[in-house]
Amino acid sequence: MSETQQKLNDPSVTVTIARRVKPECKAEFEAFLTGVTNTCGQFSGYLGSNVFRPVNADDPEYRIIFKFDRLSNLRLWESSAERQYWFAIAEPLTISPPQIQVLTGLETWFTLPGKPTITPPPRYKMALVSWLAVFPLITGISVVFQHFLGILPLVLRVAFVTAIAVPTMTYLLMPQMTRLFAWWLYPVTEITLPTKDVVPAIADNSSAIPLPDLQSTTLEEKQLIPN
Repeated sequence: MSETQQKLNDPSVTVTIARRVKPECKAEFEAFLTGVTNTCGQFSGYLGSNVFRPVNADDPEYRIIFKFDRLSNLRLWESSAERQYWFAIAEPLTISPPQIQVLTGLETWFTLPGKPTITPPPRYKMALVSWLAVFPLITGISVVFQHFLGILPLVLRVAFVTAIAVPTMTYLLMPQMTRLFAWWLYPVTEITLPTKDVVPAIADNSSAIPLPDLQSTTLEEKQLIPN
């Protein structure tokens, strides 16, 4: 099997877990976050995580987003005794079971906050919007740092530019571009209004790369209960 084919069959993945935490259990849940993140970091292929905490007392939802370099490495974490242990600890701290979603590739850039799960836009649309963002960004970086970049070897020059461009695209430009072009990326007929309890949208990538279903948390928890 070629390296390209292997990457298609075993892509990098981004996982989001939404948990609604009981108000009286926030301190315990923060301790859980520290423990589970440290444990997950010991597994091969783990690339880091971000935690988005509730913005107000009326919405107790935490969102944990983490990445693995390969789907197969994510599966090793999913099937581990360590994950089952930490999920069992979190269960009594939350109002409802966690909502878990996985996405890969460009779909991680094209999500609409506050929208239910929707099908990713066509790839030509994602490519065009990405180009509209990255072209002026790279041009601006090159102009601002042209004197500094001119003294660097080519490899370091590219490394410097991309080190600025990638996080800027991910955290700043693409969320804004997705909102700006939402009318084109997601026609009105494809978007339904969110309800109060809907988890922010994470695109379903099943049409692009077949992914086995995530293990059901409910089933995992049942396995922890002795017969």
